Amino acid sequence: MRFPGILPAVTTPFDDRGDVDVTALERNIAWLLDAGVHGIVGTGTVGEAGALSAGERRRVLEAIVGVCAGQVPVVAGVSSPTPAASIDHATDAASTGVDGLMLLPPLLYRGDDREIEHFFRTVAEAVGLPLMVYNNPEASGTDLPPALIARLGERIEQVVAVKECSGDVRRIPALLHAGGGLEILVGGDDWALEGLCAGATGWVTGVADVAPHECVALFEHCRAGELEPARELYRRMLPLARFDMTPKLVQYFKAALDEVGQAGGATRPPRLALTDAEHDDLRTALRVLRQEVPAG
Repeated sequence: MRFPGILPAVTTPFDDRGDVDVTALERNIAWLLDAGVHGIVGTGTVGEAGALSAGERRRVLEAIVGVCAGQVPVVAGVSSPTPAASIDHATDAASTGVDGLMLLPPLLYRGDDREIEHFFRTVAEAVGLPLMVYNNPEASGTDLPPALIARLGERIEQVVAVKECSGDVRRIPALLHAGGGLEILVGGDDWALEGLCAGATGWVTGVADVAPHECVALFEHCRAGELEPARELYRRMLPLARFDMTPKLVQYFKAALDEVGQAGGATRPPRLALTDAEHDDLRTALRVLRQEVPAG
């Protein structure tokens, strides 16, 4: 498989001047690798890719590829409104040595099936790297049904996986039964247990930025059919996981990184820091994860 197991969608740290903090990013990546994650996704939604310049995106990916050094696959998010812009992102990403690409349908335009296939084909064939279709209707405005995703896998050689983030766990078995030969990855953190137990081959996750050991353990329990320990572990993770499916997921995961001693820091506008009440909610979720208080 190209994209197996736990793939943290990593944040992009910024220094006091607001520039990309490469050293902090490298420390975060090394910590994730030490925890046993199976891959890294950079320049995605959690990585604030839309707020990064082309040069910054390249520096982020160079840093990730450098630390990973071939130990695990590195995937670059290359989503944009147009094939040309995504090809530019993808070409830059390929030059850094990434192993694959992750792509939403065209942003800001709800294309029909013919237009969506043309979009993915144009980007995929221009660069040639393995491509993960990213279905996130909240982020793109377009929901890709299982039959269309399977058709993309059948018709476009480079399309090898799908990150399913519709929020509907029924999509996982639907995708598994739709054909296309795709790897199926859970894309929403608050239904990862259901998705992995339904047969998903991996999980692209923000929670793993903060709790990588727990995410790797959950994946291994599910793969081994060990449901009781999987359920107990996921019960602890779920309050944190629920922040993933909110507009402020980046703020929550960056603040959580700070709380666990890793490099989180500030986000770029229009994202603003969490309110005191939101931060209190986050700290409560982390206490549940650490088993300091029972899950509500």
